[in-house]
Amino acid sequence: MPADYHTHTPLCRHAEGEPEAYVDAALAAGLTEYGVADHAPCLPEPFDDWRMLEGELPDYFAWIERARARANGRIPIRAGLECDWLAGCEGWIADLAGRYDWDYLIGSVHYLGDWDFDNPKWLGRWGECDVDAVWSHYWKTYAAMAESGVFDILAHPDLVKKFGGIPAGDLDRFYEPAIDAIASSGCAIEINTAGWHKPCAEAYPAPRFLELACSAGVPLVISSDAHHPSEVARDFPQAIELAKAAGYRETVLFEKRKRKSETL
Repeated sequence: MPADYHTHTPLCRHAEGEPEAYVDAALAAGLTEYGVADHAPCLPEPFDDWRMLEGELPDYFAWIERARARANGRIPIRAGLECDWLAGCEGWIADLAGRYDWDYLIGSVHYLGDWDFDNPKWLGRWGECDVDAVWSHYWKTYAAMAESGVFDILAHPDLVKKFGGIPAGDLDRFYEPAIDAIASSGCAIEINTAGWHKPCAEAYPAPRFLELACSAGVPLVISSDAHHPSEVARDFPQAIELAKAAGYRETVLFEKRKRKSETL
């Protein structure tokens, strides 16, 4: 199985399980590598209620070390962070990048302005918005995140579809500019299998986006976005078939922010 680099810890306040259980699940799934990438702190605090606080970073580092102790050389344990792309965040991301010997940083767009649009708490706002305008805002933001060059992996590319709000017509008009930016940046994207378990009932990103990304030479990882040990490597066989159907024949591995290829 490919590596699973996008997994969480209870420090984000919406995940469960101990590091030993996650490592055991990774071993049982036959993963190449297991990576931890919980929601990074954001300033000013408290920023929201679904991420670790800055003062909890030492607890996060200890969680990673417990995972490595449990693995005991049986599987590489990679250290990452899932960092939100927010207006003016570059300095803070650079600060976080120097806090630990990371293997990779994941960039995510969860916020459009002050709206964490994938949060079920604000589901009602979707009924009041112009979906085309939201998608335009989202994909411009995603492209800017790619262009920043500060991340190794870009998470769940079309998360904006989570609750089923999708514009009419050919979606390539949104996908193509973002893919151009991603390809120019050299960042990898992920197939995030959690989407199959959300209202959209489709992995992130859609098959068409994957086809375009593959044609543009965008590297790929496969991720579970696990918030419980039982979700580690969830739906990976299905995701591998999705990747192959889009034209992918390999994924990438990360160590100390350097990458190498692995055949699917």
